[in-house]
Amino acid sequence: MSRNIIAILRGLRPGEAVGIGRALVGAGITRIEVPLNSPEPFDSIALLAEALSGRAQIGAGTVLSAEDVEKVAAAGGTLIVSPDCNPAVIEATRAIGLASYPGVATASECFTALRHGANGLKLFPAFLIGTKGLAALRAVLPAGTETWAVGGVGLEDFADWLAAGVTGFGVGSALYKPGLSADEVRARAEAMVAAYDAGLPG
Repeated sequence: MSRNIIAILRGLRPGEAVGIGRALVGAGITRIEVPLNSPEPFDSIALLAEALSGRAQIGAGTVLSAEDVEKVAAAGGTLIVSPDCNPAVIEATRAIGLASYPGVATASECFTALRHGANGLKLFPAFLIGTKGLAALRAVLPAGTETWAVGGVGLEDFADWLAAGVTGFGVGSALYKPGLSADEVRARAEAMVAAYDAGLPG
């Protein structure tokens, strides 16, 4: 079973990418992004995409330009996550069939992202928006709109966010930070998956 958790591997290096990726997939996390401000991110994306082909969705975070979208696609990535709502990045992503998750914090940004073809909305930073902010946005967003809470959200918050109707989460340092071994990442991922499963409504 795959969970709606995107692992944000900021600071990942190519030499550890496959081991960390396999640890995450083994624990049940099958969406992985390598932020482009990591060392040699396109190399890590390419290694992950090849090693986990058919088992995980691999892509990039902190994508700020259409040019970077093309580079992610060339590396085999299919997921584009940004901290902001940039129509040019969304349109470039969708034009080549990749999945677009731009960062939004207001209703205006949400609707701008959707009008330009975003697959889902990255609520960022989620700790500022909060579950009440999500509830207010969900009241006006089209039914079925994907919302992903990213930034300051951890396993202790999953139940509250899921009860508020969030689709999923993007999790960074609580899952991975430079220096952690694959075994340590797997243990963190297993704890996160358990919290996610426990927090699912019903």
